[in-house]
Amino acid sequence: MKRKKILFISSWFPNQLEPTNGNFVQRHAEAVSLSCDVEILHAIGNFKQEELYVYDERVINNIRTLIIYYKNSKNPFQNFLRKMRAYSKGFAKLNKPDLVHGNILYNNMLFAVYLKKKYKIPFVITEHWTALQQENLSKTGGFIKWIAKYIANNAGYVLPVSHNLKDSLMLLGITAPMKVISNVVDTDVFTIKSNTEKSMYLKFLHISSLIPRKRPQAIINTIYLLHQKGFPVHLEIGGDGDTESLITLVKSLSAEDYITVFDGISYIEVAQKMQHSDYFILFSENETQGCVILESYACGKPVISTMVGGAAEFIIDGLGIGIEKNNLEQLYKVLEKLCKHEYVFKSESEIRNFSVERHSKKAINEQFTQIYDDILSKNKAS
Repeated sequence: MKRKKILFISSWFPNQLEPTNGNFVQRHAEAVSLSCDVEILHAIGNFKQEELYVYDERVINNIRTLIIYYKNSKNPFQNFLRKMRAYSKGFAKLNKPDLVHGNILYNNMLFAVYLKKKYKIPFVITEHWTALQQENLSKTGGFIKWIAKYIANNAGYVLPVSHNLKDSLMLLGITAPMKVISNVVDTDVFTIKSNTEKSMYLKFLHISSLIPRKRPQAIINTIYLLHQKGFPVHLEIGGDGDTESLITLVKSLSAEDYITVFDGISYIEVAQKMQHSDYFILFSENETQGCVILESYACGKPVISTMVGGAAEFIIDGLGIGIEKNNLEQLYKVLEKLCKHEYVFKSESEIRNFSVERHSKKAINEQFTQIYDDILSKNKAS
């Protein structure tokens, strides 16, 4: 059977300015590449460059990836025109796709609408954005919501990563067909690793962007209280955000012996830390899905998470424990019970199977290609 040509474009994508931004989009593209010929095109503004356009083309994980940096200015309209011109220039260098797979309903995706209207190339949109969740809609600008609705209603399918996000998108008046297809986990990287060493500590882990809504300080303070009560605990906490304030907090608590703060790390290093932990903690005020939950499961490790947004859909009996948003007392009590071994979880292999069966590259590939086949067959019939 002839392989379909799929072009991925995205409002967010890893680049030299933002190395981890939208890395979940890259993993979606890698999943699709199992059965389709995939190319990736991304455009991003750079205030520091002198040239109007800089092309960065390379093969990343066997996928041809073209990132175009355009010279940013203080004029938003001029920046938008340069962005669309960058996409147009990039598109001319790539193979004509059978279908475009867009990501994030921001004005970048107007290029997908343009390709549909000019070349009759259908497109789908995967949505990840917390700004379009119901609880955040009142804070999201009216023009952004109008653009999102316009783009979505031109798509063949809209593919939110959680049911929570799907329900929120429907409130915008989006009438295009929708199907929830989650983020993907590389189950070849996130695997169970046998630990022969016996630890005298219960090892907790938190990895995120460390922005305020992730509540990293609250996690540190809770581990500190457990230690003060005599429980043998250890926390590793870090990511590609503000680690300096966390280091300062840990020092102020004299907790350096049992709380370690680390900077941003690679995807493989994230897996290694999960493999050597006992539990992953997520104390976010909001999540569209929470990729780290699925990654922790793939390593056979249970998760303690607030039941917020899409994250609530993945906290399942035997795999994780859910707690209320911002409920510090409940977070402490759950962690204390873990220290006392009062919870029973499924085996590591059973926990891992949840991610493998539903969220591996193979599983996500099958879900996406079913959507592609549906759209392309309808286009052919019409």
